[in-house]
Amino acid sequence: MSRSFKNSPVMTDHVTPGTRWAKRQAAKAVRRYAGCLTNGKSYRKVFNPWNICDYRFYQTKRQAVEKWERCARLQARFTKDRILRNWEKFYRRK
Repeated sequence: MSRSFKNSPVMTDHVTPGTRWAKRQAAKAVRRYAGCLTNGKSYRKVFNPWNICDYRFYQTKRQAVEKWERCARLQARFTKDRILRNWEKFYRRK
């Protein structure tokens, strides 16, 4: 089993139709590029890969706990342990 973790606590939304459209636009832009593209990551100069994801959520572990402590509705629904497990599931693990 892999023991690698994400470098930054970011969750992206890869299931929206807009993401599929953005990937298609990126592929079209790279294919139609008139200049010379060498092997490797030079395609990034043609289309910015950060534009492919529609939504990007950033939350640290401390922010997740503080949000749980402030919100009584979250405290009624979830325990602190559950909040931390959900944070690791979405923001920490690959």
